[in-house]
Amino acid sequence: MTKKSLTSLLASALLLAAPASLRAQEQAWTMDSCMHYAVLHASGVQRQRIATRQREQDYRKAVAGFLPSLGAELSAQYQWGRNVDPETNTYNNVTTFNNYWQLYASLNLFDGFATVNAFRQARLAKRFSQTARQKVADEIATDVMQKYIEAAYAQACIGIARDKLDESRRLLHKTRALYQLGEKGRPDVVQIESQVAEDEYNLTHQQNASEQALLDLKAAMNWPEGDSLAISLEATATQPTLGGQVDAEQVFAIFRHISPSLLEAEFNAETARLGVRVRRGYLMPSVRLSAGIYTSYYRNVSYAGSATPFGSQFRNNRGEYFGVTLSLPFLSAGNWHVLRQARNNWQTSLIDLDDQRRKVHDEVAKAVMDMQGYERELTQMSRKQESDSVAYHATCRQFEEGMLSTFDLQTSARTLLESRVKTLQMQMLLVMKRRLVEYYQGEPLVRD
Repeated sequence: MTKKSLTSLLASALLLAAPASLRAQEQAWTMDSCMHYAVLHASGVQRQRIATRQREQDYRKAVAGFLPSLGAELSAQYQWGRNVDPETNTYNNVTTFNNYWQLYASLNLFDGFATVNAFRQARLAKRFSQTARQKVADEIATDVMQKYIEAAYAQACIGIARDKLDESRRLLHKTRALYQLGEKGRPDVVQIESQVAEDEYNLTHQQNASEQALLDLKAAMNWPEGDSLAISLEATATQPTLGGQVDAEQVFAIFRHISPSLLEAEFNAETARLGVRVRRGYLMPSVRLSAGIYTSYYRNVSYAGSATPFGSQFRNNRGEYFGVTLSLPFLSAGNWHVLRQARNNWQTSLIDLDDQRRKVHDEVAKAVMDMQGYERELTQMSRKQESDSVAYHATCRQFEEGMLSTFDLQTSARTLLESRVKTLQMQMLLVMKRRLVEYYQGEPLVRD
């Protein structure tokens, strides 16, 4: 799913914001509209929006690591009993008040490039946010597409089962008429009645299967509970145009640069590599610059009027400091352990990257192979369906003329039914596989 498709999703939000019951009455939902709705309302996409905001916060935190830290400190203390007089440096037994003020700053000059690599990690995660949202959206759209194909196939099978039942009832009516004329026997009528009962069962079974498939589609779309959903059967009525040969390696060469799952694996590997550098920086010397200004105020409460005024002490007691701190981690077993763990994670992520690259390659190759196979099967099955239809009508005429038995008629009818169902199945599978291959070639998965 590209930025253009994401923009189209937002543009359709006003339409999808209407009550679902009204939408269901106004239109039959196509496969793309179902995927649009699912991407906009999926909880996984909402979680990714929150994760994106968190990555923005992590990026700001990493940028702040380059800036100096500023702080202020204010303390006040009452002390009584035996203490030391700061003016005479002798012990006394009085009550005193001490007030301390400080403003300080520190800047990290060098920490083994840990801050730099942490910033690179955060910047990489921020850039990956778009890919992460795309990955979740594409996974949801793919799942909804599969559920839609199953629901549309189930509903189209209802039409086939109903046509078969109507044909059996028509044949039963004609067979009964021939029986009354003495041209057919009672066993022929009974067998046709049995066929009608079987067709009625198949229709009921297919209706139940259609309801279950539609329920699965609603669940995948996060459709409101209790609202009806009518889907379009245009995909089942339109014959896909058979295309030319597609090279799977060329498709993979395109998709490897835009595959969200492969980009995620590359992101994890790069993040792990930078993590090793961050942990390595913790074992290197660090240099930190610090500076500050401070002042204080002292008052002997036991002797009223003896304290120097606050303003004078605030000015006279003021001091400044500037320093550089060098830290040398001579022995840090914990950091060494974390570094070795980071290296292991990096090596694991490289293995995962190779596995994901192979997995994506196999998925692309399988989708291309399935698409081309379904195209050939659909062509052959369409021809077979036409031949089976002609054969069935010829069998019906011969049965009515008494040249064939009821068994021959049922066999021909069952063969035609299987051809129609398989043709529909190949057609729906081809629609799904062709959409996947086009997606692998860079086309948006969800279209306008």
